[in-house]
Amino acid sequence: MAREIILDTETTGFDPLKGDRLVEIGCIEVVDFIPTGRSFHEYVDPERDMPAEAEKVHGLSGAFLKGKPKFAEIADRFAEFVGDAVIVAHNAAFDRNFVNYEMGRCGRALMHEERWVDTLALAKKRFPGMYNSLDALCKRFKISLESRDKHGALIDAHLLAEVYLELQGGKERALDLTHSTAALAVSAAMAGGYGERPRPLAPRSTDAERAAHAEFVAATLKDKAVWLKVGL
Repeated sequence: MAREIILDTETTGFDPLKGDRLVEIGCIEVVDFIPTGRSFHEYVDPERDMPAEAEKVHGLSGAFLKGKPKFAEIADRFAEFVGDAVIVAHNAAFDRNFVNYEMGRCGRALMHEERWVDTLALAKKRFPGMYNSLDALCKRFKISLESRDKHGALIDAHLLAEVYLELQGGKERALDLTHSTAALAVSAAMAGGYGERPRPLAPRSTDAERAAHAEFVAATLKDKAVWLKVGL
């Protein structure tokens, strides 16, 4: 089974190297592109002010974030949740830069580029020349945005999980019986411990029933019974 983590972040700006910080992180676990129900979500105290432009995007004020855990306090739980799974994000370089800046800042292992899948790159390949923001893809795939007033890391991660499934083949992919669930079911059936069935099976009809059937065939079908001509 393929385990992946769909991830989204909210931040104070665009560049951690210029003093911007991560303020929210949301992750959901998917297995074979289907959410399992497991998630990780935290608001983070950025230890700095919140620019008005950023607050307009995600609605998180400095006052709201003050006193929330600092990233170092959640880093181990975050790393444990992600484990060694592939990480899926929209415009992945943005999220990766902030995650790795915060992880490096508190002495944790970085999550290197080869682990990340960028859904923006997948969308550009599938829809070249089109607008491929998360909102645009949700509308294109008819994914409801009713639950979303402003950007929010966990809400956006759930939306991205639906988009990711569509980019990988849609609902048909979710129903593909060649997936591991079907394979496990077949394996379980084969391991059921039943012996070989005798060939041929013992007849369930009586001698009298078979004689009555033969009389019926002879009287009704006569020489039209093809199976009699080949000795069956």
